[in-house]
Parts: sequence; C-alpha cells; structure tokens
Amino acid sequence: MDDSEAMSLEQIEAFLSGSGGVRFAGQRREEVYAWTERTLVRHQYTGLSKREKGLLRRYVSQMTGLSRAQVTRLIGGYADTGRVMAVTYQRTKFATRYTKADVELLVYVDKSHGNLSGPATKRILEREYSEYGQPVYERLADISVAQIYRFRNSESYRKKNTSYQPTRPTPIPIGERRKPRPQGRPGFLRIDTVHQGDRDGVKGIYHINAVDEVTQWEIVAATPQISEYWLIPLLEQLLEQFPFTIRGFHSDNGSEFINYTVARLLEKLLIEQTKSRAHRTGDNGLVEAKNGAIIRKHMGFSHIGAPHAEAVDRFHREHLNPYVNFHRPCAVAEIVEQPNGKRKRVYRKWATPFEIFTQLPQCESFLRPDISIGELTELAQKQSDTEAAIAMQQAKKRLLSGIARRSA
Repeated sequence: MDDSEAMSLEQIEAFLSGSGGVRFAGQRREEVYAWTERTLVRHQYTGLSKREKGLLRRYVSQMTGLSRAQVTRLIGGYADTGRVMAVTYQRTKFATRYTKADVELLVYVDKSHGNLSGPATKRILEREYSEYGQPVYERLADISVAQIYRFRNSESYRKKNTSYQPTRPTPIPIGERRKPRPQGRPGFLRIDTVHQGDRDGVKGIYHINAVDEVTQWEIVAATPQISEYWLIPLLEQLLEQFPFTIRGFHSDNGSEFINYTVARLLEKLLIEQTKSRAHRTGDNGLVEAKNGAIIRKHMGFSHIGAPHAEAVDRFHREHLNPYVNFHRPCAVAEIVEQPNGKRKRVYRKWATPFEIFTQLPQCESFLRPDISIGELTELAQKQSDTEAAIAMQQAKKRLLSGIARRSA
C-alpha cells in the first residue's frame, strides 16, 4: 500500500464520506500489518478521543479489507505491545506420560509371554509392580488396555517386536466373491433362505428361494432344517425343477450355502459358485426382493412348525412354482444410460418368466436334454392366468387350514 501522502484525521473523515483517494500497491499480510502499524503510530492512536479512534478503525478496516473484529484484534495487540504482528500459532502439547523405555519394557513383556491379550498383559504389568515390587513397572502398572493396543500399533513397537500380528479373519476358500456375469444366458441363480420364525422354542420351517437372474424363473422349496442332512437333497430337487441348465449359483455369505458339502455338490454338477461382496447390498438383491414379493406375500410371517415342511414343499412344487413361472407377470428391467453418464433401470415391460425365456435368442439351446419347449408351452396353456391363480389360492387355503388345525 502506498500512503506516502500522510492524511490527517479530517482528510480521513472526508475520504470515508466519499471524497479523497488512496491507491493500493499490495495486499500481502505483512504489508497490511506494517501499514496498519504505521497508521496507528502516525496518528498516535492511544492518545485519540473515542470518536477519533472509531474514525481511525473504520479507515483501517476500509483500506485493508479486514473485518471489524480483525481490526479490533490488531489494535488491541498494538495497545499491549506497541506492534502489529501476526500471532505465531503454537500447537497444544500434552505432557508425555510414557517414555521410550516404557515401550521397550512392554515389548520385553510381550515377547516373554508370547503376545497375550491386552487385559492379560495389563494384569501382568500390575502384578510386576504391586506384587513383585519392581519399580521399573511403576508407570506401566496403571496403563489402560486401549493404550497397550495403541503402543502395539505404533511403528516404534513393531520395529522391536516383529512377531506381533493383529487378529485377521480366516478366509474361506469357497466360492468367488464377485457378482455373477450371465451375459444374457439363463441358468445363473440367486439363492437365499427365508425362515418362518420360531415359537415357544419350536423351530419354524425354512424356505429356499432360487431365482434365475435373466428370466426371473423362480423355484421355492421348503425344509424343516438347513442342516446338511436336509439341505443337500432339497438343493438337488430344487435344481432339477429348472427347465434349463444351471451354470451359476450365487448366495450371500451364510454358512448354509458357504460350506464344503454344498461346494462339492456344485462342483459335481459343474456349477460355478459365487458369493456376495462386502458393502455391495445389491449383489443378491433380486432374490431378496422376491422373498418379500412371493414368499412373504403368500406364506406370511406367522410361525409354521418344522413338521409341516413336507406339506409346504409339496404346495410350492405343485402350485406356487407353476403359477409364478407361467402365469404371474414380473417387471423386466431395461438399462437406460442418461446424458450425465449414469445408468438407470426403467421398467416398461411386464412378462411371465416363461415368456421372458421364450424371447431369448435360441432359447431351446439352453434347455435340459429331457425338456422341450413344446412341453413348457403345454404347461403354460393348461390353465389361464386367473384359473391358475384361483387354483393356487385354494390350495394355499387348504394348506394353511390344515396347518392351523394340526397346530391347535
């Protein structure tokens, strides 16, 4: 800032009223503070009247562009020290409680005991000081478990105790953790379980829901338990109900499907096994949506005891599955790319899973050898959609009435 022409308080007042002029030569902080100090010294700020001080404050604020609070802070510093200077920032430092020797002593104890847990190590440090009277442990005797782990995670600790390793999850080499890639081909299943609840210590049945990703062909089965004894035969029966060859089997990370028994079954059938990725809630979203739209809608949330699993499974196989696949339209997602590059799902088309399958190019090439497209068409035309729905509802009513009667 160039203020070579000194201004009196009268000229400053005229300048603030709109007359007079001052030109700027720079606005770095050092220049702003130096100019402010020269101005306060020139006008002998501390000896001015209250009105004159206010006038000078306004002048400094307008010339420097600083806020009123900043100008007040600078002038306050000038009144105390006679200088306008930047305040040097000093970081708050806490007193050091534990020394480098304490960390080395913790390393010594951990190595001696084979890296015990934090609470066990804390108790050892307490006993070394209180029971064995070793003064070197005085500070470590009061250490917290959290501080022990903080030291163990520090670089200085790890350099001295390379044997310490944090707990790591045990990887399970079953199934590849990724999203399936059907590439427009049927036979890539999404599978999940739905529990029908417990009551008074009696376990409810489990529904096994499998949905093809491309055609939305859905097979539902029921089992009294999801142990190996019950689940493996049920999975074999469930896979056989699909009219096309199964190529992929995708589930979440539940132990009912991520185990060596299921892995051996799928390997024998040459079916690729994949599992959902962490923090990707949509990986198994299709079957989870069907859990609510099909199973919960028709079977409800009430408890159904395990002894009724065979009757429920028969209902699924003879009534629910044919209705869902041949007579119940479902939304077909269409991926639309927006101008901003984002991809959005829109639903303009509704069709039954059988219709979706027949509209695939060369759909017959995906069928199992013992099934023809003519047989599937005959099943689809055996009843109208409404007739099939009424028959299914009547069968469901008989099923639930029988379950209620036997449970009473």
